[in-house]
Amino acid sequence: MHIALVCPEMHGHLNPMTTLGRELANRGHRVSLVGSPMAKAKADACRFELLPVGVKEHESGKRQTDLDKLAKMTGLAALRFTGQLLCDQTVATLRDAPDVLRAAGVEALVVDQVSPSGSALADVLKLPYVMACNAMAMHQEPGVPPGVLNWAYSPGFFGRIRNRIGNTVLKIAAKPISNAVTAYRVKHGLGPYLFTDTPKLGLAQIAQQPALFDFPRTQLPTHFHYTGPWHGHGRDSERIPFPWDKLDGRPLIYASLGTLQNRLQHVFRAILDGCADLPVQVVLSLGRKAAVWDQPVPANAVVVPFSPQLTLLDKANLLITHAGLNTALEGLARGLPMLCMPITNDQPGVARRVEWLGVGETLKPAKATAARVRAMIQKLLSDSRYRTAAEKCRDQLKGNLGVVRAADIAEEAFHTRRRVER
Repeated sequence: MHIALVCPEMHGHLNPMTTLGRELANRGHRVSLVGSPMAKAKADACRFELLPVGVKEHESGKRQTDLDKLAKMTGLAALRFTGQLLCDQTVATLRDAPDVLRAAGVEALVVDQVSPSGSALADVLKLPYVMACNAMAMHQEPGVPPGVLNWAYSPGFFGRIRNRIGNTVLKIAAKPISNAVTAYRVKHGLGPYLFTDTPKLGLAQIAQQPALFDFPRTQLPTHFHYTGPWHGHGRDSERIPFPWDKLDGRPLIYASLGTLQNRLQHVFRAILDGCADLPVQVVLSLGRKAAVWDQPVPANAVVVPFSPQLTLLDKANLLITHAGLNTALEGLARGLPMLCMPITNDQPGVARRVEWLGVGETLKPAKATAARVRAMIQKLLSDSRYRTAAEKCRDQLKGNLGVVRAADIAEEAFHTRRRVER
């Protein structure tokens, strides 16, 4: 089949989605990526065809300007701005994709949960589709706090009331996207789209979030499947040059704030200074291939623009992370204790789950100082309970079929055109 992938042009979504796409391509399917010219490098690396949308916005430079702005933001401001970027991409996709998909002869779609434009396109073009939860599953229910808020799991009466309020706020925040999708659907004789429609969407819903990395749930739809994590082999970033000769055998700390909100210089400084007097070595990845670090570097630190992350995690003793789902799961699969420094979006929810599993601690970026980072590192390395909990999670994930199972479900849905129940 010719299968097209629809997801935001952000590494946290592109990496797992294209990992799934590669698995489908290895099974003989033709796989394409729907995106602006900004996504072409990723499509080329995966040997996918790029089905272009948003070319006008890309050529104007607006998209890159917006991403540069987002890279310096944190908290609710970053969350709101991310929502605006997703809305802009929704409008561009609904405008450009129908003709592109028809011309390419696309027969099925894999749609990211935060790209409802994809489900609308599938309904209008009468294409079978599955929904992929590349980030944390957004399914709302009273017993589970919204993933974008820094709330601990509290299933009691007051916790449920709090969660309902938070979920209502999120529905309001998502209104611009819902309105754009509704306008497109109504134009083509379909009913409106609601944020609460998520449990109904797709022939299957596949999550790269494993079941152990979620709070207890009771209201997931019957066609929802925990299948992750989706760790691909031969990832292109693993071929990035790295000064391996600088690693000297001391306990290794790997630190990264991801590839999106990665211009927080004070946090990088706090990490480097916090490690400076400890009997460890730290590798700090700035998350951008063109990044330059022009500040002093401690003797026990290696600072690189971009890194072969998976290979370094294999050698690490501790992970300092922005708590993006991909990095957190990669650390968990290696049994690594984590210091989470969540910046925005679903990162606070990821950090809370890390704490809930007993594998790490959280330090808000706004409170990051060398002294606090140092104290957290010493706690995580000296208390064996973190390592024990992390290794328990690692062992539980060893038998996970991950992306293979996700592709099995997608193929079954596409071939039968029926819901795949768990």
